[in-house]
Amino acid sequence: SPPPQGSLLYLDALGTAFPRALARRGTALLHWTPGCPRAPAGWPLPTLYCTPAPAGALPSRAAALRVQLLFALRQRALHVLEAGLAAELHDALLALRTEWPQLAQELALGRLSPQHGLPEGVRDQLQALLTPDAARAAELRAECASGFEGIAMRLWPQLEVVVVRTVHSTERLYCDSLRQTDCQGLPFYCPFYQAAGALLGVNLWPAEPATRFLLCPDWAFCEFLPCPANKEPRTVLLDELWEGREYGLVVTAQPGEYRCRTGEVLRVAGFHKQCPMVEPVRRESQTLSVRGESIPEEQFCQSLCRALRMWPGARLIDYICVESSLLGDSSGPCAPHYEVFMELQGLRDLSEGQRYKLDQCLQEDFPVYKSFRFKGSIGPLRLHLVRPGTFTRLREALGSPLPMPRVLREEQLLRLIQGSVVS
Repeated sequence: SPPPQGSLLYLDALGTAFPRALARRGTALLHWTPGCPRAPAGWPLPTLYCTPAPAGALPSRAAALRVQLLFALRQRALHVLEAGLAAELHDALLALRTEWPQLAQELALGRLSPQHGLPEGVRDQLQALLTPDAARAAELRAECASGFEGIAMRLWPQLEVVVVRTVHSTERLYCDSLRQTDCQGLPFYCPFYQAAGALLGVNLWPAEPATRFLLCPDWAFCEFLPCPANKEPRTVLLDELWEGREYGLVVTAQPGEYRCRTGEVLRVAGFHKQCPMVEPVRRESQTLSVRGESIPEEQFCQSLCRALRMWPGARLIDYICVESSLLGDSSGPCAPHYEVFMELQGLRDLSEGQRYKLDQCLQEDFPVYKSFRFKGSIGPLRLHLVRPGTFTRLREALGSPLPMPRVLREEQLLRLIQGSVVS
């Protein structure tokens, strides 16, 4: 949970930029915290929230987000939609698209339907908080029947801002998708920067489109490794950072705790009263490499988006990469390579020429990769399309509310996604 100073800074910044955002019961929370309820971003003001805490602690991610969505739909006068991760808001609104008739019926009856992942005792506890609301149910049916472009503003006309507590690197993919569809016209505000279980920075500029975090010296002891690393790397401290440069983050969260490399790379965006403002750039653990080459996650995503523009009508929903070493014998007798699993909207299949565009973009963007491809040391990239909903099930299978990985390293999760391939 955010420490008091972090949450109070958040509430002050939010209330200054959006004065009605601190209204009583004006915030809906969509965040899965399995096993134990965790404090939301604005926990010093618990009256902000219209969603009951037990809903977020359900054993099933899908059930937790669905129940929280139902309580959010009850409250027409919402001012803030808050999610722990952008993917949680994305999946909750995806559930709205597919389950709105059942949700409308539950609103009308004031009754929670039995569902997987919702224990009977918890269901009774939550149902005691519901009352029948036929008028709101009718409004939900009418708006959903009209389509889902801008649905958030139509269901909650007083909505001012979407708050996503943390946005790591390619999690922005979900924010961009929501801005184009369900949350058209709404600003997004990411208040906190967290790493290694510690809150390290806060974003004091909710109304600005660029997300920058002010590093707060008293919250943890931070050191920085300049990127690219030297042969004998030496960490630098807050007062030694240079604007525009990238650094690997090393954290000692509290006195007596171990010093650790977080695997996060930050870019210094500027300074505010001599304190550095940073932007998270990438996670080192999500770098692709099968022959010693290095393709960082944010640069792979840029190459992927460039290839996507060559596929008319296609819109990227989600993706994940696998290095062929994880595939074992199933990859066949071939050179090491990448396999990419994607969910697309607007295209059911891709030709071999279209699939090759991604490999071509990687070769153009990464000379080392191109060299290995030319020599045959790395085989051609293989691209697979998966059925809708695959990545929602994958996030459920991950078992914890962590940012979506972009390089899959677990065989069990690999089998799940291989079983969803349609092309």
